[in-house]
Amino acid sequence: MRLYFILFIFFLLVSFSFQKTVLAANHVKENAGKCIKGDCINGNGTFDDGVRIYTGQFKDGKYNGQGSSVRHDNGVKYEGEWSNGLNNGQGTLTTKDGKKYVGEWKNNKHHGQGTFTLPDGRKYVGEWKDGKRNGQGTFTFPNGRKFVGEWKDGKRNGQGTYTWANGDKYVGE
Repeated sequence: MRLYFILFIFFLLVSFSFQKTVLAANHVKENAGKCIKGDCINGNGTFDDGVRIYTGQFKDGKYNGQGSSVRHDNGVKYEGEWSNGLNNGQGTLTTKDGKKYVGEWKNNKHHGQGTFTLPDGRKYVGEWKDGKRNGQGTFTFPNGRKFVGEWKDGKRNGQGTYTWANGDKYVGE
């Protein structure tokens, strides 16, 4: 009898989870490509493009100015400046697993000065180009290690100083 009860509860949970997923998917399909609220041509509004819900300023039917978005598939949030439908200017992107980028954007990529923080405490503060660490930057680790120096294409490259948690240093290329 107990086994039947456990199986029944399991069936209900699976069924409820499936219904919730189907309802969410139907909501996305139903609202995809729709202006949900306001003026989504030249003004302020909320628009569901099927990938994300965007709330903010519009110009000629594209996201322009200040706004925010939340992706349907993974919950990634962006708040900041937009131009021509893309993240451009200052903005903050956060993920559900705790990653965070605060800084400058160009055509949906980290570009300029910015800070990228990981949930485990690792942090990069410095220059970005086309979504990769490029130029001068500092990468710190939760255990006290730190690299200060030059980066190219997301990797340490050129002059830099690597400091271990005990204070030992390496200076060079």
